[in-house]
Amino acid sequence: MSGGAPCGKSILWGVGSAFVLVFACSTALAATADETARVYAEHCAACHGADRLGGSGPALLPENLSRLRRPDAVRIIANGAAATQMPGFAGKLGAALIEDLADFIHTPLAVPPRWGEDEIRRSRIAHVSAAALPAKPIFRADPLNLFVVVESGDHHVTILDGDRFEPLHRFPSRFALHGGPKFTPEGRHVFFASRDGWISKFDLYSFRTVVEVRAGINTRNLAVSGDGRFVMVANYLPHTLVLFDADLELVKILEARDQSGRSSRVSAVYDAAPRRSFVAALKDIPEVWEVSYDENAEPIPAGLIHDFRHKEGAFIPGRFNARRSILTEPLDDFLFTADYRQVLGTSREGGSAQVVHLDVRRRIATVDLSGMPHLSAGITWEHEGRTVMATPNLKEGVVTVVDVKTWQTVKRIRTLGPGFFLRSHEKTRYAWVDAMMSPHRDTLQVIDKVTLEVVRAVRPVPGKTLAHVEFTRDGRYVLASLWEQDGALIVFDAATFAEVKRIPMRKPSGKYNVYNKVSGSTGTSH
Repeated sequence: MSGGAPCGKSILWGVGSAFVLVFACSTALAATADETARVYAEHCAACHGADRLGGSGPALLPENLSRLRRPDAVRIIANGAAATQMPGFAGKLGAALIEDLADFIHTPLAVPPRWGEDEIRRSRIAHVSAAALPAKPIFRADPLNLFVVVESGDHHVTILDGDRFEPLHRFPSRFALHGGPKFTPEGRHVFFASRDGWISKFDLYSFRTVVEVRAGINTRNLAVSGDGRFVMVANYLPHTLVLFDADLELVKILEARDQSGRSSRVSAVYDAAPRRSFVAALKDIPEVWEVSYDENAEPIPAGLIHDFRHKEGAFIPGRFNARRSILTEPLDDFLFTADYRQVLGTSREGGSAQVVHLDVRRRIATVDLSGMPHLSAGITWEHEGRTVMATPNLKEGVVTVVDVKTWQTVKRIRTLGPGFFLRSHEKTRYAWVDAMMSPHRDTLQVIDKVTLEVVRAVRPVPGKTLAHVEFTRDGRYVLASLWEQDGALIVFDAATFAEVKRIPMRKPSGKYNVYNKVSGSTGTSH
């Protein structure tokens, strides 16, 4: 810390001198902390909030800055962030004070912040009325073959024509979008979640942000109900699931607590459309929650029950309340079977996965999955008359293929290294996987879904990260992210693997085809 000169000076030895040393260091550190807080209040609070909970700029809390390493924070404070309203302060503040600010924003608050009903309701911003939106798209491209591209390099989103591979529109997003955008069933609207809790509804017909609300302080992801009427948000901070209607008006807050009152972060929430419910993973307690949005949902037993058939006893409404599956360990990551009756889940510690049957609300099988499988990036397809699922692995160079009827491993396909994403399409024979967690991060490998063998390696830009593929609506082309600050989308022919086109982008971390998402394609995540 700067300002600590007294601590570095020679002090006479002895008991009295030791007291002087402690007093001098404490005084110096307190003075430094006070000066840093004063500088934050003067230069940062107007955008990031006096309480560091965010404003026009993102929240500056350790929970929200997990992807912003301290050296990067120092660089941004000094030089600013390109294509944002964040200025550089190197000309106003000394290097030592900038270092202190970086430490300051990575320090937890003494009192955990509150973000409840009042804060959520006050945060809602209506940008455009529904009456002002056009009945038809303002462009000529196929609205179901659009790609929504998240550019994390400068916090923008590009809407791409999936037939001509030309950008149609580009706009600034909230800070650090996370968890993947989610679409309404007809594909007209898309919802985004940012790390610092902002939920944005965007109209793809008019290219306008319709409404925004802040659901939390540190958000993991969101899900849109299968009927398009509700949006549910999973939060790390506070420990809540937050339910909105499609206009982002608050419906209900569910505190993530077990029956003894122990609290948990919410790792993720997913829509289980055939069940008319949301399913949530809880990071700190061994439960899976199912929250029905069905108006005719069965009541949930909540205490002593005398007669289930006649509903005699303690019950709560089945709609908008949590139906619990009690497990032996928490689950972080999910992959559903096609009928959404079973979910394969794993913890970040890895080693094995649990199969939870949502009708009987308990574990029914265990699957041997070593390393750290990334189930939410897994896919399914038909192989030799049976449905299989496949998942990449964040710790090992392997794609594991599992029979979802017997839950036995079909094959472990060795890859160049740990990867994050696996993608395919119903109209292609191939699945594509990255190795972005390894030295081979510049290479995509192509897996034959029939032979279960790697048949091709694609390495267009040596030394540069290549990851996250998504197919066009018809499955003829594959779009991959050159995951660099001065990056690009690279379009490949899905049959020949030849490069077709490059579209410059600012670190395009993900791209999402509207049709593949709303149709429930088994080759992508949902």
